[in-house]
Amino acid sequence: MKNKFNYNWLLVLLPVFFIGWYFISRNSTEPVRTLQYFGPKKLKDPREHIIRDFSFIDQYGRLIGKKDFIGKVYVTEFFFTTCGSICPIMNRHLEDVYRRFKTRPEFKILSHTVDPETDSVSVLRVYAKEHGVSDSTWLFVTGNKRDIYAMARQAYLLADSESGDPDEFVHTQQFALIDRRGHIRGQYDGTDSAEVAKMMTDIDVLLDSRNE
Repeated sequence: MKNKFNYNWLLVLLPVFFIGWYFISRNSTEPVRTLQYFGPKKLKDPREHIIRDFSFIDQYGRLIGKKDFIGKVYVTEFFFTTCGSICPIMNRHLEDVYRRFKTRPEFKILSHTVDPETDSVSVLRVYAKEHGVSDSTWLFVTGNKRDIYAMARQAYLLADSESGDPDEFVHTQQFALIDRRGHIRGQYDGTDSAEVAKMMTDIDVLLDSRNE
């Protein structure tokens, strides 16, 4: 009878223990895992690299800058609307990201056109609608071509330029994941569904952690 009594108490205590562990884990300020930081090779500590200020026009005709992304977790990419190779794949994957996180006010997607001569505000507005976007969670921006290219190469570290020509066309399939403080925390192949799935897991890590 004694063994039976102890066994019954164990059945009672185990669920209590696991329920308590769940709530403690969910409310913890520590991330589930730590994501690495990305920065230029010349920096000893990549955490010194923070996305600089910028100024572009979104699909609604509004001026968009770094201030609009302070405190936000966001994914960024570089594309153009007439691209027939990697861009359609990348933006189909970003549609999945958008649908999953669009109810989270602290999350955004920032897509820069690398062909601003073609991709005007009105063109980007139509393109956004074609991808099911009707809010400010996913912004498509245009602006000065050199400024856009410099952001791709020097800020988000997504494109190399062997020639050193600031006007050399940028065509990259990489996404960058940026945390609330403006640090790069991930780079992913936007044409690879497994990479995009990993990115979404990493987005969850950043959104659910107060320290990231």
